[in-house]
Amino acid sequence: MAHAYTPGLKVTERAIVRKTRRLPILGEVLVEKGQSVSPDTVVARTNIPGNPMTVNVANVLGVEPEDILDFMTKKEGDTIRKDEILANYRSFFGLFRHEVKSPVDGTVEMISTVTGQVTLREPPIPVEVDAYIDGVVEEVLPREGVVVRTEGAFIQGIFGVGGETQGIVRVAVDGPDDVLDESCFTPQDKGKVIVGGSLVTAAGIKKAAEVGAKGVVVGGIIDTDLIAYLGHDIGVAITGHEDVPVTLIITEGFGKMRMADRTFQLFKAISGFKASINGATQIRAGVMRPEIIVPGFQATEQLVEHDLSEGLVPGTPLRIIREPYFGQLAEVVDLPPELQVIETEAKVRILRAKLQDGTIVTIPRANVEIIEK
Repeated sequence: MAHAYTPGLKVTERAIVRKTRRLPILGEVLVEKGQSVSPDTVVARTNIPGNPMTVNVANVLGVEPEDILDFMTKKEGDTIRKDEILANYRSFFGLFRHEVKSPVDGTVEMISTVTGQVTLREPPIPVEVDAYIDGVVEEVLPREGVVVRTEGAFIQGIFGVGGETQGIVRVAVDGPDDVLDESCFTPQDKGKVIVGGSLVTAAGIKKAAEVGAKGVVVGGIIDTDLIAYLGHDIGVAITGHEDVPVTLIITEGFGKMRMADRTFQLFKAISGFKASINGATQIRAGVMRPEIIVPGFQATEQLVEHDLSEGLVPGTPLRIIREPYFGQLAEVVDLPPELQVIETEAKVRILRAKLQDGTIVTIPRANVEIIEK
């Protein structure tokens, strides 16, 4: 029997994680299959062509386009410095001199005797891709990049901002209900990933940046505080490219949201370990979740490669993502196969779930997401 796709979040202390590290255009791969890498190991490198710039030499010199080769001081393929003479023209026995200087550093890419224009190309922009995590190169993608494999703790969040970074994990609060404010930070938090409980305040984010923390992970945040931190409203495109000093990852949702006990306990277990984190989030097609990866964490549970294809079954832990139980954690009790009419009068598949306080509730299957153990 077919069933609706149910999105899921991974929260596991022992998993196999594979990260594809790919160049934006073809280039050179610098590592080999089986090689051990660290987060700052450059695994691939390329050069993106510089910006082109067109100079109308014929117009500036006041000559015909077909004649500009007679006045060029550079030919195609030559390098040129900014303000270096590109072409010149003397008239009236040398009494009058017209010059064209290069507006940029670069190379002469094309000289057109049809338009009288010269195209200059700025220097190429070097691009390097690092490994991001501690691990082993499992696969080499010729001229494109590599797949890095590691084993360790893996936690996904609901939403994040800020890009890839690394730091030692420190849990700065006593429990999952506690608020992460400015008093929770110390000068020793420079370069660390700080974990809070139910909320991070605007003052807390500011303090994290002041002390030089690499990342902040909490259950929730007030939306106006997030907008103030970013300096603009939140869109639905990919986050992760924001120019922010601290990568921020939210594990539960917006508002004051108690961090799930399992998630908080796992953070306590990995406190003191080095983590690779990424706040990039995409909520349209090709869902992308913010993540915390802790390679090498020695867990007690069995190592598995997680697969959500099984879908919902009795006992599956989940989070409710719609009102009136938004944000609450529960466990599947029963999955009636027949369609049922809900308050909106729509016929949908439902499930019965037990909340953390023991209450049994009936909710549409589309209103939950799996929390993968």
